[in-house]
Amino acid sequence: MFYMHMNAIVAMAGMIAVLMLTRKWADNKRILMIVFSLCFLLFFSKKLCLFYAAFTIINYGGFVFLCRTKLWRKAAFISGIAANIIGVFLGVRLYVMDVFHNPLFDAIIYLGLIYNVLKVIDSYYFAYFFGKEGQVPAIDYANYILFIPTFTSGPILKFRDFMADTKKPYSVDAALFENSIKRIIVGMFKKMVVVTWMTGIFDQVLKQDLHTHQSLFLLIWFYALIYFDFSGYSDMAIGFGRLMGYTMPENFKRPFMSPSMTQFWRNWHATLGDFFRDHIFMFFSRSVPSRWVASSLSVLIMVLMGLWHGFTWLYLFYGLYHGIILAIENLLKMTTVNKKKVSKTYFYFRCFVTQALVTISVIIYSSNYETVLRIYKGLLHFTG
Repeated sequence: MFYMHMNAIVAMAGMIAVLMLTRKWADNKRILMIVFSLCFLLFFSKKLCLFYAAFTIINYGGFVFLCRTKLWRKAAFISGIAANIIGVFLGVRLYVMDVFHNPLFDAIIYLGLIYNVLKVIDSYYFAYFFGKEGQVPAIDYANYILFIPTFTSGPILKFRDFMADTKKPYSVDAALFENSIKRIIVGMFKKMVVVTWMTGIFDQVLKQDLHTHQSLFLLIWFYALIYFDFSGYSDMAIGFGRLMGYTMPENFKRPFMSPSMTQFWRNWHATLGDFFRDHIFMFFSRSVPSRWVASSLSVLIMVLMGLWHGFTWLYLFYGLYHGIILAIENLLKMTTVNKKKVSKTYFYFRCFVTQALVTISVIIYSSNYETVLRIYKGLLHFTG
């Protein structure tokens, strides 16, 4: 959302300039970043700033307690995560869906909250497994939660990676500067030009009576549109984040060249898939390692990822659809394909099948029942 406001872009560019001018100050990144983040949120919305200040302080308290306590560690760990998921995650989704209304709630407060809850959960995992050795200063924790380039839509930063970068002095060489600027420009072009143009064409075709060829076109077109939209935002976030002195993980790793659905989800919105694998799949599969357990966890993870986008039947079915495919791949030992060990024909055939399976379902991201049903019905309308 921030990247659609020129003032926000100018503010981030100004912050980068300040960091470069003060690069000889050892703590410039740590101290200036928290000042920038709080001021940025304050000018954007006073309510947003106050809410996130309280949100960060409360969760830092939970983080420190979990690092230090020796009694009831597991209970504290589970309670901290549950409080964020139930009190924040569920509340946001229900409020956005108009399930409940309350004068204390304001939509602007929830900006980026879903992503920030995931970061809080990652920090709790870190505290639980590392204890006192994992404790970090409040300023570094706040910088992690309030990091502006990834505030609203990711990529999802890992706590341990961000803290490792925090300890390093600010450094941006000519090559990194050039690559980051190019990345930002490409991201802006995707979001402001390509997505706008593609959305206009999608809406024009959708107004027509849909037949098979038109529905197929819309499915493929929407898939490309979503890619440019998501990846465009990620490009800008990665570019600005790197210029501020932090390593940004890639969110899209050539997803169209994925020969299996398992590999697709390692390449598409990769940081979200990594989060669920690290915090659910790896956590539970270690205790009961088997293909059936892995397959069941795959279904659970994809359902959670679906509901993460919204508490609707569309996203539930979307998660089940992808989860079942992942489970089948796991049970049939078809999760990965080594390009070097198979023929090109087989590899590209598998890529085609994977993309076809994704294309048929990605329209659900439109979140519009009428649109989804119209397009699916159009697939069966062969005449015209």
